[in-house]
Amino acid sequence: MPQSIRRATWPAALALPAIALPAIVLPALAGLCAGCITIRTVDDGVARARLGETAQAGPITVSPEQLVEDSRCPAGVACVRAGTVRVMVRIDNGPVELTLDRPLAVAGGTVALVEAYPLPRDKVRRYPDEYRFGFRWTRDGR
Repeated sequence: MPQSIRRATWPAALALPAIALPAIVLPALAGLCAGCITIRTVDDGVARARLGETAQAGPITVSPEQLVEDSRCPAGVACVRAGTVRVMVRIDNGPVELTLDRPLAVAGGTVALVEAYPLPRDKVRRYPDEYRFGFRWTRDGR
């Protein structure tokens, strides 16, 4: 074989079985990337939860159980009225229906549904498990 096209070979002592390479390389890559992902949280006073999850909003526990209505107008669509979001929630073991931006008196204060995501889009069907809700509790007199 001419020298210009001769292949370099590994010494037999350095040869790894085919399964050993992924077992070594993948954990090393995972360790390098572990510092690459940053999750930022903001203490904005809003407790967020999906259907079936529980959130702590001030002194109360809020668990969204059922999306009752999402009649918000999608962006870019002319609607007669803006619509709203209604969610059946469990607050400290009692079922209550909350409507977007309509506070409800509870536990010496008020709780309000202040966020509902995802935002509506024209001709896109949303499923209940895609939703997440934000709740804010404020003490009476604040």
